[in-house]
Amino acid sequence: MLGRFTKTLTLGGAFVAAAIVATPSQAMPAFARQTGKACTTCHFQHYPILNEYGQEFKASGYTDMGKQGEVKGKELSIPGIFNASLYTKVRYQKSNGTDGRDAAGNSAKTTHSGELQFPDEFALLIGGRVAENIGFMIENQFAGGGKGFLAGFKLPMVYKVGKGMKAGVTPFLTDGLGASYGFEQMSTGAVRNIRSNEHRNETSALQYVFFGGSGPRSLDAANQDPYAAAGTNTRIAAGAASGVAFSLWDPAFNVAYTFWTPHHLAEAGSNAGGLSSGLLRAVWTPTFGDWSMGIGVQAYSGSNVRLNNAGTIQFVDTKGTGFDVQAHGAVANMPLGLYFTYATTPGSKAGCNNTTGLACNLFNENPNTKRATAILAELGVLPSKATLSLGYRSANSGAAAGADGGSDNSWTLGGTYQITQNVQLQVDHSTRSKRADGVGRYGVTNCTVACATPTTRGTSMTTFMLSAGF
Repeated sequence: MLGRFTKTLTLGGAFVAAAIVATPSQAMPAFARQTGKACTTCHFQHYPILNEYGQEFKASGYTDMGKQGEVKGKELSIPGIFNASLYTKVRYQKSNGTDGRDAAGNSAKTTHSGELQFPDEFALLIGGRVAENIGFMIENQFAGGGKGFLAGFKLPMVYKVGKGMKAGVTPFLTDGLGASYGFEQMSTGAVRNIRSNEHRNETSALQYVFFGGSGPRSLDAANQDPYAAAGTNTRIAAGAASGVAFSLWDPAFNVAYTFWTPHHLAEAGSNAGGLSSGLLRAVWTPTFGDWSMGIGVQAYSGSNVRLNNAGTIQFVDTKGTGFDVQAHGAVANMPLGLYFTYATTPGSKAGCNNTTGLACNLFNENPNTKRATAILAELGVLPSKATLSLGYRSANSGAAAGADGGSDNSWTLGGTYQITQNVQLQVDHSTRSKRADGVGRYGVTNCTVACATPTTRGTSMTTFMLSAGF
């Protein structure tokens, strides 16, 4: 095991060296172009973590114009340039289990053999000002596993209602970022793509519980989980959402209520269900000395229907609760970000599926309560250039004893290096507790239905990632 990990680090070292000597990109992403300000104006330590200015820019609907040319007339105020960005992630992942073989005897390759995911993500992001009080964000994906081109969209309409206070209405849809995509300011993982660490499930309880990829199983036999009971099926992600968020933002607090449905309505055939699911979000944002704080709660509620992978109706509950705290400050002149998260969601009812009409929990296919607590610290050892992070998660998957082991704890060590403000290298290594039956937790096989020789899941994962926005 040690030799395998050493080999992985050697490969990673070569990847790091190549990245550090790479030619710096001179272009800035869409919002930097519109505002005429550097990426560090909005971000704490590195993208995508938001500082106080970035939070206000986002809460204002992306409408700050800066010095960019403006096309202006009666009831018209748009940028003179249509601002867009390309964002891409390239990853190499290596876990420490062993690959099995499928029913035909072919090796079922997983991250145990090492995977170069190129690109892991490749998206065209377009956003900015529509009018003085209206903005937009569009994410179009060029690499999305066969999904639709439009991955996400929102149209925040925000108006001043008092000194420093702003009220907004935001219609939105997303294929995977969750109902919190409509309105969210924190960087704790409350929305799927806004967190500091690539190992999201290991460093954010909100990610583990609400976006962990363990939603109700469909009745589709394709991509069946070989560790599920015989005849059961695929786990489908819980992040698809469309709806309307109503928000109130103030420098001292923000609160939002979102009416949503667990569908990505831009995909054909998925316009089932109404806005019968709800998400209440409330955050207090005090300042203590030089420390900028955020203390928040999330409450998911309601029941709904969704289309599963087979295109049939599935009944789901959308219930769960989260609590999160973030603190941005400095120690010994080095920036420090601290993130604490807790989340819980009830288990699914026995026998729930899309044919009985008995609702599964969208966030938890297991029979018992799923919960997690996580803490993550990220220190800027070279301010604005390099960080080191350490995280711990204590969790219970909600599985019955002996099936998934219940206990699911993890440690994560990571670091980032900013080649430029908009080009980042990140390295993360996580170790997780074993299941009750001694099997680890990384590396589900690629077998379609069953494996002749099952993959042995690993207990650790190492990720090298190069990301760039331009």
